Amino acid sequence: MRFDGIIFDFDGVLLESEAAGNEHLAALLTELGFPHTLEDALAHYTGLSGPDFIAAIEARIGQTLPESFHPRRAAEDARVLAEELEEVAGAVGFVRSLPAEWPKAVASSSSTHWVNTHLAHLGLTAAFGDKVFSGKEHVTRGKPAPDLYLYAADALGIDIRRTVILEDSVVGVTGAVASGGHVIGLCAGSHCLPGHAETLKRLDVDDIAGSFDDVARLLGA
Repeated sequence: MRFDGIIFDFDGVLLESEAAGNEHLAALLTELGFPHTLEDALAHYTGLSGPDFIAAIEARIGQTLPESFHPRRAAEDARVLAEELEEVAGAVGFVRSLPAEWPKAVASSSSTHWVNTHLAHLGLTAAFGDKVFSGKEHVTRGKPAPDLYLYAADALGIDIRRTVILEDSVVGVTGAVASGGHVIGLCAGSHCLPGHAETLKRLDVDDIAGSFDDVARLLGA
């Protein structure tokens, strides 16, 4: 391997959650009187969570979200948690192909409950163990700050400069690049629209991968 360890984003990198989640978000916002397309939601909110997610929406619509938004969004999250979402194509096989002893972690804007529940659905719990980190829970500043990647690398006991990071969103890539890690912009999820690779290239990713086969080649795996 060219690196000492690997850090994965989760939604849109390992789990096919971004397209459906943003489709629901766009439909809900439109129903509440704030017209959004799927492309709008993907462009402006992907990679954010918690207060940063709400702040981004409210900044875009120019007002506070109605109270009805929050329980309806929470109900959708609960519904999705109870179901088994698909992997991003090739993700499970790729993770299982990595040497068991090679340090690996998940660094996500989502909660550890969300990540761990879906890792169990995907059969990847053992691959990551307790190395699942959340921008909501483990650091003060979530993505696009670099803090979560630095925290994950430190927990793995590896130098961030010798760490490869897989990210798919503008928010995630921004933080990953700032961390000093080797960043691969992954465009394998169904939410990656035409031109997404070019967008990530402009953020100074080290490599672009259109599939996990591409990732394996880049790592020399």
